[in-house]
Amino acid sequence: MTALLKFAAGMDWLSERFAQIASYTVLLSAMICAGNAFIRYGVDWSSNGLLEIQWYLFAWMVMVGSPYVLKVNEHVRVDLLYGKLKGNWPVYVDIMGFIVFLLPIMGFMAYLSYPYFLNTLISGEMSQNAGGLIRWPAVLALPVGFGMVWLQGLAELIKRVAYLRGEYAMDTHYEKPLQ
Repeated sequence: MTALLKFAAGMDWLSERFAQIASYTVLLSAMICAGNAFIRYGVDWSSNGLLEIQWYLFAWMVMVGSPYVLKVNEHVRVDLLYGKLKGNWPVYVDIMGFIVFLLPIMGFMAYLSYPYFLNTLISGEMSQNAGGLIRWPAVLALPVGFGMVWLQGLAELIKRVAYLRGEYAMDTHYEKPLQ
């Protein structure tokens, strides 16, 4: 179990680094958006490339930021019952969710998105818009993001099993969203 916990710690570290990248994509996207608006209204010029780079950055923000959201336990869940569970029951529900839903779906999505990325890269697919960009940088976010969420999900599964075995300290307190 020690080697698996080292893997989980390494995955946590990697997710934190990818979250930093995601935070920079937010800043860069906001700067490009503001610059694009200034150029469009101030100089009366626009570029589809500037518009597309914003959604490319948004794709990277979401896909490489998602593993960190899973790591800090802020991911979306149906909490009709989860918030009412006591003791180790939330951990059991998490384990079931990882095994039955998260890992199979993220693995399948990574499996499907990698050939799509390769096809886009090899074909040199371009945006259909005038002045549009090549597509592969945005499409690369798919297999990278799904793969990273799968790996972080595996790390979370390892941590929860180790918690139940008494080999890992974990805060199991769940705070219900305030909506």
